[in-house]
Amino acid sequence: MPTAVSSLLSRQTANRFAAATSNIKRASPLPQFQHQQRRTMILKASTLANGKGQLLSSQTSLPSLPVPALEQTLNKYLQTTRPFQDSSSLAQTEAAVKSALDGEDSALFKELQKRLQERAQSPESEGNWLASWWNTTAYMAYRDPVVPYVSYFYGHKDDQSRRTAPKRAGAMLKAMLQFRKLVESEELAPEKTKAGPLCSASYPWMFNASRLPAAGEDQAVKYPADKYNHVVFVRHGRYFEVEVVDKSGKELSAAQIEAQVEKIIADPRTPESFPVGALTSNNRDKWLESRQALVKADSANEAALERIQSAIIVVCLDDVAPVTREEAAWQLWYGDGKNRFYDKQQLIVFSNGKSGYMGEHSTMDGTPTLRLNDFCISALAAGKIDLGSESADASSLAEPKEITFKLNKDVESHILSAMRSFDSLKSKHDLAVLDFQGYGKGAIKAYKCSPDAWVQMVIQLAYFKMNGKPAPTYESAQTRKFRWGRTETIRSCSVQSQDFVESMENHAASDEERSTKFQAAVKQHLAYATAAADGQGVDRHLFGLKKLLKDGEKAPALYSDAAFSKTSNWQLSTSQISSEVFDCWGYGEVTPDGFGCAYAIKERSLTFTLTSLGLGADKLRHYLNESAVELRDLHDRLAAKKEMKPKL
Repeated sequence: MPTAVSSLLSRQTANRFAAATSNIKRASPLPQFQHQQRRTMILKASTLANGKGQLLSSQTSLPSLPVPALEQTLNKYLQTTRPFQDSSSLAQTEAAVKSALDGEDSALFKELQKRLQERAQSPESEGNWLASWWNTTAYMAYRDPVVPYVSYFYGHKDDQSRRTAPKRAGAMLKAMLQFRKLVESEELAPEKTKAGPLCSASYPWMFNASRLPAAGEDQAVKYPADKYNHVVFVRHGRYFEVEVVDKSGKELSAAQIEAQVEKIIADPRTPESFPVGALTSNNRDKWLESRQALVKADSANEAALERIQSAIIVVCLDDVAPVTREEAAWQLWYGDGKNRFYDKQQLIVFSNGKSGYMGEHSTMDGTPTLRLNDFCISALAAGKIDLGSESADASSLAEPKEITFKLNKDVESHILSAMRSFDSLKSKHDLAVLDFQGYGKGAIKAYKCSPDAWVQMVIQLAYFKMNGKPAPTYESAQTRKFRWGRTETIRSCSVQSQDFVESMENHAASDEERSTKFQAAVKQHLAYATAAADGQGVDRHLFGLKKLLKDGEKAPALYSDAAFSKTSNWQLSTSQISSEVFDCWGYGEVTPDGFGCAYAIKERSLTFTLTSLGLGADKLRHYLNESAVELRDLHDRLAAKKEMKPKL
């Protein structure tokens, strides 16, 4: 998904695999994109909200994101800092909170709250006071490379009937094209919870869209789906364009797509020595500089870039055959930096038929792309995708068209520099996958516990075992029940969770004592998670208040207090999905001294993907496995004791 660590304004507050949607408000393209402005649509919030199909039919009736009560946020914030404070620092934080509530800073905080409420009620906010700020701060204005800091990935479950790249790519694309029809026609039903439909505003960005590097703040471009029906394949750093609708308007069959993929794979040329896609792996400002150099080298290069940008999706045909989950995860998370175009959503297919997906996070959070991938794999397994004729009949198809670039020495230098930076950054990272087969969601529910709260306590215990202290922990809560909702932070580490993990490591503690503390930690976690999903968290509110400080206004003491930066330095950045069709999924850490911890709760297993800057992902994997077993054994022992008691 992918570095200041001290501020809520940093990317550390944006867990890069969260859930939800966004209010995308882009400025007009920069001068180098002027020609494409006439042929593409830069979507704005008002455009997305006026859909006629059921997908967007509920947008205008969704409730607005609330502004939490100031006293509630300040008191809740104070409580979340306690696990990381000693008596001296806690006294300073208590003084800062008191000043905000009824002391020296109270008048300014009340004024900031008033400004935020006015913003929330203004027509310009379109029902979400946070959305445009968050999109800018967490994504578009963020300048570090999108890989590994912004993107995320899914590793697909194997398809036993499709063990070659052409067959897997053909079938997956046919399923994606079916989903695309549902999205673009808006026939796709919006996701719903007991509270009602969820915001679907990000769905139009799923296909025929791209991120664009721009000075200061990137842009997002959406190309009309009725005019752009090509897929771009990348193989050995070379790009090939394939129309998936023939001249008669008929969609290609899976067999025909396979035939086109086979032609691309059979291309005898050696890998591209100067792969243009490597430029997209770089710092955003450097990528912009490189792009300008590329366009300057030859005017035809801009049109070539546009063919990639406007594609339905980019399909990466990697010439590797990963076997283990970790081998696949490395390829899906990073790749080699050459056979990619990181500014777009990408389907990745390996030579042995394994596949996965890399999500570009700026315009879309994880739940829509999770739905896409789950749909494709599940529908194919159930035989519910029309694959078309089994005859390839490739004679009538246009040959895959290579998208070529004309480079000069300056551009080649940019590419080599980007490749070196990519390799250097990748070499600093570690990754580990735990496929825990001991139990899953079914067993956890039998213990009468929330599966997510259970796993969060496993994570807290594992980190405590490894480091002897708790970690500021971010868990993503989706706020898509609100218009333009994206995410809020669940501060999973609490006083209660600290008590629990300490009891588990205290050999003198009884199982009954540990259970009591576990239940208290779970109760606290569920309460915070519910509040966060209701827009009543701490982090986004404090972010919004700080954004409204005017020039000349001194920031309140709360923002300069050491606890403010310390407790939002997410040493554990966690997020969960529930899907039976993924082998793993993951994203990068959000602070140099922390871990990315993506997990999937399945019916009979738990999967964790851990990433860090060399902090020991393999060791954390060990402690996660140990903690998961210990928590199960604790509950089994208590259940056995209960059964042994005589019935009265």
